[in-house]
Amino acid sequence: MSRIQSVTIINGRTVNKVAYCLLAFFFGTFGIHRFYAGKSGTGLLFILFFWTGIPTIIGFIDFIIGLLKPSDPNGNIVF
Repeated sequence: MSRIQSVTIINGRTVNKVAYCLLAFFFGTFGIHRFYAGKSGTGLLFILFFWTGIPTIIGFIDFIIGLLKPSDPNGNIVF
């Protein structure tokens, strides 16, 4: 009897949870965590508008979301 395993394909990039959260907390103003997660477009917008303070707030929100996301056994999360 053969076993069939189901595979779930997730669209997104897998990143280390600790690294993402640290980048979002310390460099969220400049969007470095977005570049790390493979979202270069929004990372560039963070750099262009860092002087407004809005990316700082969004970076802190991304930090909290990253902390609350469940990670896999290897400590990775999908973005």
